[in-house]
Amino acid sequence: MSSSNIKRSSQPFIYGSSNDERKPRWMKWLSKIFKGGSSRNNVSNGRRPLFSGDENMIWRAPDDRARHNKDKVDLDSAIELSLGENLRRHGHGLHVDSGGEAARAPRDRLNSSYPPYGHCGYYPTGYKICEGCKREIGYGNYLGCMGSFFHPECFRCRACGSQITEREFSLSGKDSYHKSCFKELTHPKCQVCHQFIPINSAGLIEYRCHPFWSQKYCPSHERDNTARCCSCERLESWNSRYISLGDGRSLCLECMESAIMDTGDCQPLYHSIRDYYEGMNMRIDQQIPMLLVERQALNEAIEGEKHGFHHIPETRGLCLSEEQTVTSIQRRPRVGGRELVGMRTHPQKLIRKCEVTAILVLYGLPRLLTGAILAHELMHGWLRLKGYRNLTQEVEEGICQVLSYMWLETEVTPDSKDIASTSTSSSSSTVSETKKGAKSGVENKLGKFFMHQIMNDTSPAYGGGFRAANAAVNKYGLRRTLDHIHLTGSFPI
Repeated sequence: MSSSNIKRSSQPFIYGSSNDERKPRWMKWLSKIFKGGSSRNNVSNGRRPLFSGDENMIWRAPDDRARHNKDKVDLDSAIELSLGENLRRHGHGLHVDSGGEAARAPRDRLNSSYPPYGHCGYYPTGYKICEGCKREIGYGNYLGCMGSFFHPECFRCRACGSQITEREFSLSGKDSYHKSCFKELTHPKCQVCHQFIPINSAGLIEYRCHPFWSQKYCPSHERDNTARCCSCERLESWNSRYISLGDGRSLCLECMESAIMDTGDCQPLYHSIRDYYEGMNMRIDQQIPMLLVERQALNEAIEGEKHGFHHIPETRGLCLSEEQTVTSIQRRPRVGGRELVGMRTHPQKLIRKCEVTAILVLYGLPRLLTGAILAHELMHGWLRLKGYRNLTQEVEEGICQVLSYMWLETEVTPDSKDIASTSTSSSSSTVSETKKGAKSGVENKLGKFFMHQIMNDTSPAYGGGFRAANAAVNKYGLRRTLDHIHLTGSFPI
């Protein structure tokens, strides 16, 4: 709801009239009749009767039948004269409630917890219609608000449907709300601490919002060490704890469902991506080792690598060209409380047999993110093995990101073109098992987020390079783009 349409009212407008000078002539004349009536009853009861000038009209009939009949005739004559006079002046008559039920309404009702209400006396028929029940208000208490009228019990909150009895309430257009209900509807809540996002010193509601997941949260959570998922980047909610991976990273429960934890678990995915390359006539002949490693082992391998480009601030994969000893994860850890325990590692000596020594990938990431990293690093290996030399960072990282994006697209986009694999190895069955539709909605959503990350990367090499490479591939196709890169070291324009 737009804030410009929001109005707050401390109390509704009050309608009704009890001023003596506003009485019709016939009611003034009627008052004189009753004042001259049964004075004996007035004395014996010890109180004076209430007349039309008061909020509640109450009268008592005298005991004398003859006097009563005479007064009734005089009353009827007075009403007829007044009706005729009013008809000549205004063109309509008056409605008289003779039931007496409203006249006997107790006075303490006006002093209840309701907002101050007016009292409806004799009004023309249809003069006041309740906006809630669409019935005539008639004789009794009523509430007037923003040009509309309500029975007290019909003035209700649009959100919860309960009667509004507080003196202060909120309005949006013609709809009325309890202040608490209106705040619940319009004031954003933090999706981390689940409290109303506070108003800053300028009187504005300031919050942060994730560009893909639309997670709204208080700005303070960016500074109070709230955990962030290393995969999907969502902040940890106070009522849904994340799993610590033991190296400064945390993983949310949704990403944990498809996380790959050791080298053995990753082998089928690795072979399926090699088949994907082969299906595009980009066969990788050498058997390049692939290892799943911890964060510390990956950082040590980066320091020992003389060449190559690395994504800052977080590197998740590496295509090695140098001989190194790398500690890989041999047995997956298990979840123990909020941590992973029981991990078994193994140091492995990597010997250079070709331009590529090994491909390293960070452990503990969801299957689709792990696959996207593998597709990217395999493209680095393919370029080196096929003799692509001295490429700029923008060109090499850009085309590798395109292959990563294309693989994700075949996994999560239902109408993407299937690329048939020419391999007859046992890993081809893995490809069929991981085709579109075999994954859950949560995993597909994660895949679209990883594609969103690639498209919106702000770094010059990974982001700018991808957009330039993708534009060239869309215009000329992948094969012609690769041929142009091989000849010129740049993208075709």
